[in-house]
This record gives sequence, structure tokens and C-alpha cells, in this order.
Amino acid sequence: MAEGDAHPTPKASAAKPARFGHGFLTDIWYFAALSDDLKPGGLQRAEILGEPVLLGRDKAGNAFALRDICPHRAAPLSAGRLVAEPDGTPSIECPYHGWRFGTDGTCRAIPSLADGQTFETARVKVRSWAVAESQGLVFIWAPSDIDGAPTEPPPVFPGVVGGKPKLVDRMLFDSHIDHAVVGLMDPAHGPYVHQQWWWRSSGSQHEKSKAFQPREAGFAMAAHAPSKNSRAYAVLGGAPVTEITFRLPGLRWEHITIGKRQLLALTCLTPADATTTRITQIIWSDHPMVSLLRPFVRWGARAFLRQDAAMVTLQNQGLKYDPPLLWIDDADTQAKWYQQLKREWTMSRAEGRAFRNPVKATVLQWKS
Repeated sequence: MAEGDAHPTPKASAAKPARFGHGFLTDIWYFAALSDDLKPGGLQRAEILGEPVLLGRDKAGNAFALRDICPHRAAPLSAGRLVAEPDGTPSIECPYHGWRFGTDGTCRAIPSLADGQTFETARVKVRSWAVAESQGLVFIWAPSDIDGAPTEPPPVFPGVVGGKPKLVDRMLFDSHIDHAVVGLMDPAHGPYVHQQWWWRSSGSQHEKSKAFQPREAGFAMAAHAPSKNSRAYAVLGGAPVTEITFRLPGLRWEHITIGKRQLLALTCLTPADATTTRITQIIWSDHPMVSLLRPFVRWGARAFLRQDAAMVTLQNQGLKYDPPLLWIDDADTQAKWYQQLKREWTMSRAEGRAFRNPVKATVLQWKS
């Protein structure tokens, strides 16, 4: 635009949400960060559902999330800083030209405007995401349209005990979230992908028969005694009982009780984009052995996750040819349930009705 030309009228479309594609679920909470990741006054960048997201916390302690692109010249707002407006409210200052946006995404100031120049700064908006914090976790709501507000609270997990997590591990899987979810819930790969002296080997396989039940937006392997060929449970002593649960869009947790003690291992899968999934593994426990063996627990959990990642990378050599995948009963039933759950979630939202869980209580059998 030449100097002296009229300013273009800001359009509301600048704040519209992206049309999430790639099979990503909408109208649902996605894990974004741990609460401790967001320091007061701090800003950080993430990519979620193919969108750049600024995650931050104002100095009053309130978490917020905005699209991490300034609508002026596309600079990342996360590279700027949090400042106070004259009325004391917080704003994010763009590092390029100092445009300021409130934590709700509304433009508060354009410093380059000269006295007497009229421009409705409040009509310029950056897309904001609804944020919720629960149990030390930060979730963002992915709406299906611009007016979509959260319709339910974020998930709550059993076994968040013992203060702060004993382990937090993060990594990226080079896969779509669907393949990452199916890989992590697969019950038959353990003896081959996770071969360690302290866990199990391909020569130690048992017939498994597990009861499954529907759960909120997912399903669970009902509470049971762990397999005798899984040696890691032995260090907990007593008679451990474990329940493994999956919930849309990509939350899997194992809740172990040993008498009055508990251990929760939560894995959160968040799509960065169509080909990359961020994995966050978090462990809480009030069991003294977990604290005593914390370095070993950290090493073992990290080894597990990286073995899964290595197999995903290997699997990509075949997936790039888009072959049909052969799933069998009963070992692949959980993968089938995941696809059924996704379809039902999408249909229930499109039809404006309650979600009807397609999973029925049953017993599955496999060897691992």
C-alpha cells in the first residue's frame, strides 16, 4: 500500500479459528502443557492441531492462549513480552512494531498511529483459545466454529497424588495422532518392542484374558492384577491392582493401587500437525519405592517411550505407501474402538445430541 493510502478496514475473519482437518476431533479438550510450564509473565510457543499457539500466564496467575501470529506482519507474538496497559490489564506486545493485544485477543494499541489518525484498534483481533487448568494440567478447547465455547469441564484423572509429578517426559512422534494412539494402546507389541531384562522378553509370553468396560468418551481394561511376566510391578510389593483407561482425543492412563498407595502414569497425545504428535508422559505416586527408585523409574519410562517412537519411525517406511491395514480380533479390537469412538464423537456433535459410547463390556483375549 502506498504512503497516504487509506488504511484497510480490519476484518473479523482475522480472528476466526482454522478449519481443523486431518481427522482431528473438535469440540473437545486437548492437553497443552503442565501448569508449572507457564510462569507468570512468561510466553511460550506451541503448535497444536496445525496452529501456532501462544501459551502464557499473566502476573495475576491466569493462563491464556492466543494464535501466535500478529495480524499486522505475521511475527510470532510469543517472541514479544507481557506488558501492562494504563488501566493495569495485561497485554502482549508484538516484537516487530509494538502492537498490543489483550489476553482475550483484542488489539489494545498500535503505537505507530500519529495523533489525529483514526483507527478502530478494537476491531483487530487475534484468535483466542478457551483455557482450563485442572490437577496441574493446562487444556485448550478446540471448537468446531468461531462461537464454540466449552460444553464440558476438562477430564479428571484418578491417582494424582504425592504432590508434583515424579516424572515428566516429552518427545515428538513422527506420526498422525491416529497411528500414535493405536500404537500406544496396542497390547501385543510389548514382548517385541519393549524387550528388557527388567520387563519381559519375546520368550516370555502368556495368554491374556482381560475384561473391558466403556468409560466416559472411551474405555478401560477393568481393574486386574498385573501380568506375572511384567517384572517392574514386583518392586511395588504387596498385591498391585491396575486399571488402564483410554479417553478421547488422546489420553491414556494406568492407575495402580497397592493397598493405600497409588501410582498414576498418564500419557497425553496432542497433534502438533498432520504428521507429528507431541507425547507427554507424567507419573504421580505417593509410594515410597517410586521416590526411592526415581532415577530408575525415569530411565525406564524414557526407554519405553523412545522404543515406541523408534517403531513408529520404522512403521512410517510402510505407511508412506498408504497400504490397507489388516486388524484382527481380539488384539486389535481397541484400535477398532478408537475409530468407532472418533466417528461417534463427530456425529454426535454434528447432530447436536449426546455422545453414545459404542464400546460394549466384553472380554478380549490375546497372547503377549
